[in-house]
Amino acid sequence: MSDAVLVSTKVNGDVVEFACPTDEVLMDSLRDRAGMNGVKEGCGTGDCGACSVTLDGQLVCSCLVLGVEANGREIGTVEGLTEDGKLHPLQEKFIEHAALQCGICTPGFLVAAKALLDNNANPTETEIRYALAGNLCRCTGYDKIVRAVQATAKDLRKSKKR
Repeated sequence: MSDAVLVSTKVNGDVVEFACPTDEVLMDSLRDRAGMNGVKEGCGTGDCGACSVTLDGQLVCSCLVLGVEANGREIGTVEGLTEDGKLHPLQEKFIEHAALQCGICTPGFLVAAKALLDNNANPTETEIRYALAGNLCRCTGYDKIVRAVQATAKDLRKSKKR
């Protein structure tokens, strides 16, 4: 094990501090030191998107970022989507549209979709597919996931008009 560094970061809005080995990837830091078990390991090489989180608002594969790089930064995980125990509209639509099966890829898809919708309230199907292209699913097709994101975008636009 390499030397450890004290990391102070915000995870889903809460300040979190932990001793982090300098060679540990952010995915492991989040799971093992911050208790964010929604961050999944799929490939460990940045190819599947199961470990997707936001780092200062940018979508990243947490298996490709060192945990020490999170010091002083803000991280968003799938656990941060719920608010006061209420599911985020994306989570509701994933359930409604049967856009999940085994659950390994689902957190990454949700984080990637939220990152998209935070920056584009009215994405086209092509834009959705492009934004989710870094996430792989081995259980279901992508059409249900795309439809769930489209439905969420529509509902979020409606709720903002009220």
